[in-house]
Amino acid sequence: MGAWLSYGLGSENQNLPAFVVLLSQAHAINTDQPLFSRLWASGFLPSSYQGVRFRTGSAPVLFLEDPPGISKVTRRQMLDAVEKLDGISHQTYGDPEIETRIGQYEMAYRMQTSVPDLMDLSKEPDSVFELYGPESRKPGTYAANCLLARRLAERNVRFIQLYHRGWDQHKDLPRDLALQCRGTDQPTAALITDLKQRGLLDDTLVVWGGEFGRTVFSQGKLTDANYGRDHHPRNFCMWVAGGGMKRGAVIGEDSVVGAGALIVEGTVVPPKSLILGSPAKVKRPVTDEEMAWIKESAENYVKYGRQYMGDSTKKTGFEL
Repeated sequence: MGAWLSYGLGSENQNLPAFVVLLSQAHAINTDQPLFSRLWASGFLPSSYQGVRFRTGSAPVLFLEDPPGISKVTRRQMLDAVEKLDGISHQTYGDPEIETRIGQYEMAYRMQTSVPDLMDLSKEPDSVFELYGPESRKPGTYAANCLLARRLAERNVRFIQLYHRGWDQHKDLPRDLALQCRGTDQPTAALITDLKQRGLLDDTLVVWGGEFGRTVFSQGKLTDANYGRDHHPRNFCMWVAGGGMKRGAVIGEDSVVGAGALIVEGTVVPPKSLILGSPAKVKRPVTDEEMAWIKESAENYVKYGRQYMGDSTKKTGFEL
């Protein structure tokens, strides 16, 4: 999405990428979610629109600093010479990736000044760190990335994507989900609050989402202290804030046990037609048709290798 928006809307800051990616480690103890750079790649678009990952540590962007002994004048002369050579190659072959390479060299040159200024949090007052929480002073944490996201938004970066791992609770859910929420709730609320008090929320859309939802019935043995939940792609929720969105609006609702049936204005849409839905309390009994969907869903999970050994009746009120 970041690449597509960068392509369609362009950049408002010529000194920073239009699409920036920030990664943070999980708060959960079980962390088996790999992240790959293809997640912020440009797909079929030119690679100039792909996301640029900002790392933690002394080098947010690799190879951005000039090597020892290379002055700014020498760097500028080298880039001018390379641009002339690349221009000859582009006239010969017409490859758009050559133009991309020229543009990226120039962007990197400008980022030698803009990135250090962006990453320098020394001028942020203590009140800001208190707002985002104690982890906001630690580079690479979710809290610190939320603060950087606000600083990027201030600099008119078009699309800022934060990845936070650790949500795949097939087991140990009571422990790990609590750790995840403890590490993300305050910084997320702080980001929205900070954007609003700076007048940035009106034209900044904050979107919170994941790759899919989780089942309402247990995966593995269900005990009072421990259980897990499996993938549930038929229904999941996302929330948005700012960007002119209406406060308190809910689009769609699921069945009472999360069967994956979207209910819009009283009309039940079968799971196979489901595109987008968010859970809300359903104020009517589950119909026979919905119950058939629920059973079909459970049977499919078992059929395709997901074995639910827990007592689902305790979690849902229904025997699946």
